[in-house]
Amino acid sequence: MDDYGIITLMYHRFEENKYPSTNIKISDFKTQLSLIKKSGFEFVNPNKFQESLENENKKKKILLTIDDGFLSFYQNAWPILKSNKTPFILFVSTREVGNYGYMSWEQIKELAKEDFVHIGNHSHTHEYLVDKTSEEISQDLKKSILIFEKELGYKSPFFSYPFGEYSVAFKKIVKNLNFIFAFGQHSGVVDKTKDPLELPRFPINEKYGKIKRFKTLLNTLPLKYKNIVPEEKYINDQNNPPEVIIEFFDNIKNIKLINCYSNEENKWRKSEISFINNHKIKIDLKGKFTTERGRINCSLREKNNLWRWLGIQFVVADK
Repeated sequence: MDDYGIITLMYHRFEENKYPSTNIKISDFKTQLSLIKKSGFEFVNPNKFQESLENENKKKKILLTIDDGFLSFYQNAWPILKSNKTPFILFVSTREVGNYGYMSWEQIKELAKEDFVHIGNHSHTHEYLVDKTSEEISQDLKKSILIFEKELGYKSPFFSYPFGEYSVAFKKIVKNLNFIFAFGQHSGVVDKTKDPLELPRFPINEKYGKIKRFKTLLNTLPLKYKNIVPEEKYINDQNNPPEVIIEFFDNIKNIKLINCYSNEENKWRKSEISFINNHKIKIDLKGKFTTERGRINCSLREKNNLWRWLGIQFVVADK
């Protein structure tokens, strides 16, 4: 195996059952953690993330991330992770800290004292920043950075895009503010060929946290690519649907067996693929993306029931 990469999981709420799209039941969470250990994975400590990424990963590795800093995480999941010293990143939006249903700075600082925990930046307001002007995005992030420095005494190198949404301009701001890594919500496996400011994660919730699917996620590998066109993932009526071309590395075996699925017109379907050459494909979308986010997922089966996986997320501009 050339590289297992780092499977990255994204959680939000824990045992808040009235929010199934962002919630995970604690019983399922415990089962998932058990499956991770039984499957031979090593949990990546955020403090050693860059080191883990730069080394070819001959071992199976996994990174846990939790977005938003909901109080239900502190009450229900934190005791479990703390007792086993399981590493994770908690991404917080600074405006929400201390509000109803969210963790307080005192609770966040309690976590931050542990060497297996990192508190990452998730913006100040957690609004649909991708729809804002560059100046508004920049001011929002700068405010969160100042609050981080005041409350935690450091500036996090990790950023999580609100709603996983970003544009070329948003990415540039994140880079100029000296974040090193930024995570979206498109599915896939992190490896050193990925853009560090467009890192994928598998969302885990009541629908997408079922044990059968979870076992499948644990069998995913990076699907390495050289380039994806268009670079701009923030689209409007003029370029929706986008013309998508993916150039893979030429050493990927059996690339002709790749399958892709997309959700244009709010209906998941198998995408039509045409090969430009032996390692470059064009995805023929049959209609516009009509929801807030357009998605394309590509997979390639490997031996031993493993799957190479690549997800792309487009954001449809507010009209």
